[in-house]
Amino acid sequence: MAPSNNMDAFRELLASSRHIVAVAGAGLSAASGIPTFRGAGGMWRKYNAISLATPEGFKANPSLSWQFYHYRRETALRAQPNNAHRALSAFSLPTIRQQISPGSTFTLITQNVDGLSQRSNDQIAAMFPEEGNTADEKLQLIEMHGKLFDVSCTAKDCRHVEYNTKSPITEALGGTELLVEHGTLDPDIPLEDLPRCSKCGSLARPGVVWFGERPFHLDDIDKLVEKADLCVVVGTSSTVYPAAGYAMEVQENGGKVAVFNLDRSEGDEEADYLFLGPCEETLVQAFGLTIPENGKISVNTPSE
Repeated sequence: MAPSNNMDAFRELLASSRHIVAVAGAGLSAASGIPTFRGAGGMWRKYNAISLATPEGFKANPSLSWQFYHYRRETALRAQPNNAHRALSAFSLPTIRQQISPGSTFTLITQNVDGLSQRSNDQIAAMFPEEGNTADEKLQLIEMHGKLFDVSCTAKDCRHVEYNTKSPITEALGGTELLVEHGTLDPDIPLEDLPRCSKCGSLARPGVVWFGERPFHLDDIDKLVEKADLCVVVGTSSTVYPAAGYAMEVQENGGKVAVFNLDRSEGDEEADYLFLGPCEETLVQAFGLTIPENGKISVNTPSE
């Protein structure tokens, strides 16, 4: 049976679900101007971008790898959360969610490293100061592939990690992001001019999960997925594991799956619900929210 696109039926499912997880990918941030990983700009067409995101690629050419991640950092710093981020943040907030899905829990599991979900959470939490908790306490977010702005020491006896949004992160990388559009590459940047660990001075690397590395928080995610009775898939092609398998696992355990994507994606014919279109529009509609340009987010009343 083909997936349903009945929004009213999905809202009824949402209202009756008790343990909800969302699995988000690059499409969540598309409306914020964040390019997808495999299409990350003109100059990277000359390179295998995926090879830049491996321990071996970094070891072979840390200068090139850091230029790639500097470009991504600068892009993310300029970006702002969109209404898809805001819808998920609002649904995360108990005071909103209990109006939509009474008695439920919700966790957003994101594969994105751009930090926009956390920034959205902070913004939404600030709209509801009466709850009196921090965003981290109120809004459940798991960044399974790490954070673009974490800087991790490569020295085995240190491994210090710190959050760093400095722009540029080092003087030597300043301006190299502009070369992307011209399809050129800066000469190799000396190792001593690349980001260094603030604790021991060793070469640092981006604090994200590279191909071949174990994602973060897998044990916590496995427990959430095992318990979930609804999995909301947002903006992902469902090709990168283990995240790509979570929806299937929820279904195998008797739960339901709803996919929100701009275009068709792998395996979406197996979903219970499929909503195609910009997720910054479809998610807002699915959660029954009003997101004004200025002012508090609210839940639509039945008359609306």
